[in-house]
Amino acid sequence: MAFENKGPEAYYFERLEQGIFEIQQCAGCGKHQFYPRILCVHCGGSELIWNKPSGTGTVYSYSIVRRKPEAGGDYNVVLIDLEEGVRLMSSIDNRVATDIHIGQKVQARIVHRDGAGVVVFDAVEATHA
Repeated sequence: MAFENKGPEAYYFERLEQGIFEIQQCAGCGKHQFYPRILCVHCGGSELIWNKPSGTGTVYSYSIVRRKPEAGGDYNVVLIDLEEGVRLMSSIDNRVATDIHIGQKVQARIVHRDGAGVVVFDAVEATHA
């Protein structure tokens, strides 16, 4: 396994800290998976490889968390379906919370927040009318 004496979760976060976003792919069935695990969720295989996803995806669902301006203001929580067939939770950074819509095309990037690498997304199309 590529994570040499580390669990897959530790490896994933270590790579994010290095500015690299990777997800697992099963060598047996060829399917991708996210969140990192030691076995394939599709076939139970144990030969999992790490590869860089395209980073492109679409908004499956979203929620707006309302906060007072002095508490940081509103923010969004989104579920993103990546082209590789996995779904992950994140946020869209380049849009105000009310300019997000289901089906919106997005592109991943890594930012550092609170000392850790985090995957966030940017909308890649015009705002929804």
